[in-house]
Amino acid sequence: MNKRYNSYVGYFKEKYGKRLQKIVIDAGFSCPNRDGSIASGGCTYCDNSAFHPSYSSPDKTIFEQIETGIEFHKRRYRTAEQYLAYFQSFSNTYAPLEHLRNVYGQALSHPAVVGVVIGTRPDCIDSEKLDYLQSLSKTKIVILEYGIETIYDKTLSRINRGHTFAQAVDAVNETAKRGIHQGAHFILGLPGETREEMMGMVHEINKLPLQSIKFHQLQIVKGTAMEREFEQKPNDFVQFKLDEYIDFFIDFLELLRPDIYIERFAGEVPPRFVNSTPWGLVRNAGLLHMLDKRLEERDTFQSRLYKP
Repeated sequence: MNKRYNSYVGYFKEKYGKRLQKIVIDAGFSCPNRDGSIASGGCTYCDNSAFHPSYSSPDKTIFEQIETGIEFHKRRYRTAEQYLAYFQSFSNTYAPLEHLRNVYGQALSHPAVVGVVIGTRPDCIDSEKLDYLQSLSKTKIVILEYGIETIYDKTLSRINRGHTFAQAVDAVNETAKRGIHQGAHFILGLPGETREEMMGMVHEINKLPLQSIKFHQLQIVKGTAMEREFEQKPNDFVQFKLDEYIDFFIDFLELLRPDIYIERFAGEVPPRFVNSTPWGLVRNAGLLHMLDKRLEERDTFQSRLYKP
């Protein structure tokens, strides 16, 4: 089925001729805004448990997590044949290079694993690590996934990210120089940002040499610092109804560069992690169906209004 936007699933099928399923790995990493290196407490919106599958746990070896993950996905996606080890939890380049070689090597030693996806922060990468990943990418699939979240430094400071957008631009450009596939993560609805500011991000995103992007709507997770901030200053948050968000995202998509693949346009947090579910209990598959339908209704597509 032809989509009106570049689907990331479609990218893998086109490039590798098959579905490649991610298996989430928790290798016990931390973040520099959690351990006191640059800040403490972590990102104000973050609770890793809210998007962390039960089979992934740092008290298991990486090999054990892969084995359990394969069994999990065989029941869920019977078509998966090969896997990518997805180092997702916290910042997965935040360690000395020799440690990274060890943990990635353990994952790639599994016969069903053909590559790694590495979630990290733009301030947790350097030339030495990028050179290693470039070398690794000659024989394995290597994807770096940068948490950028927003282009606005005022917001990055407010949510305790501990890095600037300029650092993200530098990391993405250095990664591109080495030909490493890279994606980024952005959150729509962070405190203090207007709809106009969120829409304005697309022009800066278009300048970045990214292959793929995950977009999420902000979700207020119980027990986080952002939950307390939301209770105190609810008017600082743009709260999208589901149909509003879909139309907003389509407006964004129309301006987005045509070669960027969309890995996700919204996210779901298990109901037990939130105090309310304003969009109901719609799952990701349902959200994608709604996006496809609304794109068809509006007879529009990714990059329709894009101007280089």
